[in-house]
Amino acid sequence: MSTKIMKVPHTFVLLFALIIVAVIGSYIIPAGEFDRAKDPNSGRTVVVPGTFHKVDQNPQSFFDTFIAVQKGSIDAADVVFFVFFVYASFYIVLQTGALHSFIGWLLKTLKGKEIVLIPVFMYVFALGGSVFGMYEETFGFIPLFVGLAIAMGYDALVGMSMVSMAVAMGFAAAFMNPFTVGVAQKVAELPLFSGMTFRIIVWFTFVTMAVVYTLVYAHKIKKDPSKSILKGMDMGALALNHDELVQKKFTLRDKIILWWVVIIIGLLVWGVIVKGWYFDELAGLFIIMGVAAGFMAGWGPSKIAVTFLEGCKDIVFGALVVGLSRGILIVMREAKIIDTIINGMAQPLSYLPKWLAAEGMLIVQTLINFFIPSGSGQAATTMPIMAPLSDLLGITRQTAVLAFQFGDGFSNILWPTTALPVICSIAKVPIDKWWKYFVPFFGWLLLAQAIFMAIAVAVNLQ
Repeated sequence: MSTKIMKVPHTFVLLFALIIVAVIGSYIIPAGEFDRAKDPNSGRTVVVPGTFHKVDQNPQSFFDTFIAVQKGSIDAADVVFFVFFVYASFYIVLQTGALHSFIGWLLKTLKGKEIVLIPVFMYVFALGGSVFGMYEETFGFIPLFVGLAIAMGYDALVGMSMVSMAVAMGFAAAFMNPFTVGVAQKVAELPLFSGMTFRIIVWFTFVTMAVVYTLVYAHKIKKDPSKSILKGMDMGALALNHDELVQKKFTLRDKIILWWVVIIIGLLVWGVIVKGWYFDELAGLFIIMGVAAGFMAGWGPSKIAVTFLEGCKDIVFGALVVGLSRGILIVMREAKIIDTIINGMAQPLSYLPKWLAAEGMLIVQTLINFFIPSGSGQAATTMPIMAPLSDLLGITRQTAVLAFQFGDGFSNILWPTTALPVICSIAKVPIDKWWKYFVPFFGWLLLAQAIFMAIAVAVNLQ
């Protein structure tokens, strides 16, 4: 008697099923809206607390279900093309072989001690996520680190953790992320990047948790490869050979290309923090990086163009996933049920004791991140509600910002409406395999978040 193991559907099927669920919800959930106004502190359009009101129901039709795919792709065009340009530009750098030569040099230098690369790179990526909101910019690094992890005797999940889990931890537990902490504190009328000492402790704790979790898994599968969650999977071109990497020469040309990448990342940090650059400027910067790296490698314009297109081809699935997942939000937005959901989640908090309400804020923000995966967008929508609510409950606004920050950030590599499907597609890891690896750890993350929320309430975090 044989038993069939239930498999998670293809990512497209999963996301389209969620669009159908949203359409059904448009018939069941009452339509409603908050009034919105421009916030003088942040300059963003935010909701006006206490203005929620019901509006005419606008259920979405069978045809709207399919239109949402097109509308979602158009609505997410800035993210979609950013994914194309960032990945394709890094793809050019990867194809020059400079990064592979550098990794080979590291493996030779750390012979027998390669495992130290895991914590070193994880802390570096986490720092980028915290200081300047690095996240999508890491997409181009994923193939390299997946290959590096495989070459060191681990699997693709370890490589994903070195980049994506690390940057997600840094982003979620950031002490000065301008796109989350900065926006939320402005909306909540708090001094910019206040509460820094507490947040640095939070950052170090969560990043260290991720490092330890990754090291434990890496050690387990290095000792017994059969325990790998990805056992038997063919990683194709992503699988790098350890001996081939070690034999590569780290030439002067390789070093020039890598220093060029470092300069570009430095410009990126400066642009985000000082000039307020976002997708448009960053995409332009990455294109410059890729094209110049191609010329440095001795390529002609045509080879650079062909390689750029190869990179775009490689990331088509991930880019389309962004548009498809946005279709879910388009349905809920046009049905005018997102504000109803947010209001329904926030209202019960006002009846809870302040310590329990703080934990409730964390859960609510985590759930809302499914519906509003944009950090700054979620801040503009929820903080005008949560900040006054925290005043009524006797909780500091800084604690409300912390709840938003945790809720928005940690579930970025859990919910399928976030960048997770893109990350999994780049790493060639099925999303169900990632969930099997990450969900147990997410339970520990939730516990740690709850503890820090309780501490924030107890010390009256300012």
